[in-house]
Amino acid sequence: MVHFADSLTFSGRKVVAAWASLPFPAFPGSSLPDILSAHQQDVPWKLLLSSWREQKVSCCFAQSVVLRGVCRERPSSSLGQPRTPLHGCESPEEMLQHYLHTHFPGSFSTAHVLQQPCDTPPPFPQFFSPLLTRQGFLQDKALGHSSAGPNRAVQSIPVLAALQASPVLHKLLSGLWQDLRARNVRRWSSFFTAGVEQDDFQQALEELKTLSQCYKTGFGGDGSEDEADSD
Repeated sequence: MVHFADSLTFSGRKVVAAWASLPFPAFPGSSLPDILSAHQQDVPWKLLLSSWREQKVSCCFAQSVVLRGVCRERPSSSLGQPRTPLHGCESPEEMLQHYLHTHFPGSFSTAHVLQQPCDTPPPFPQFFSPLLTRQGFLQDKALGHSSAGPNRAVQSIPVLAALQASPVLHKLLSGLWQDLRARNVRRWSSFFTAGVEQDDFQQALEELKTLSQCYKTGFGGDGSEDEADSD
């Protein structure tokens, strides 16, 4: 994982954030271009940090995205309808790549699409909505409660997972730096008896601050976060 993260970091960056959609929102029989076309406004995955899940990211530096368990074929239902650029792609990887470049223009992106879904047999926790089929696809709301009983455990789900180096990490890292800087570590005798020197601690703080600066961008919204960075 460390080497994989290194492949997505450059210009002094060392950290990536994990995103996921579990399960990936798809209806039975839906094709990949139809599914992606339904999510043109916002990407259908969330940041895997409990306090940051609603954070929206409109740009990133680099990312690697893997989607598995979604129908790869072109949709027969779209014949005769206006075709989108996604429907004109030749392969699932090209479709996902096009989608990523649309939402994150100028970013380095890699895309992989696998046909096999993620299996969820026991003891995998059954925390899924009753509107999911046993294969993890969405049902019509009118059919959800009548077709999904307590014994209909979800056996597999389509999943999207991503590692992303993005500006959202600037706020996360700078917040960590500010929290550590505000603490008086001299009061923690056990901290230094463990072998940590005060000078090493201060150097680590400066390195953390420098690392957070590597995730800043020129886009609006970052300036208000850095009031404490200038002192």
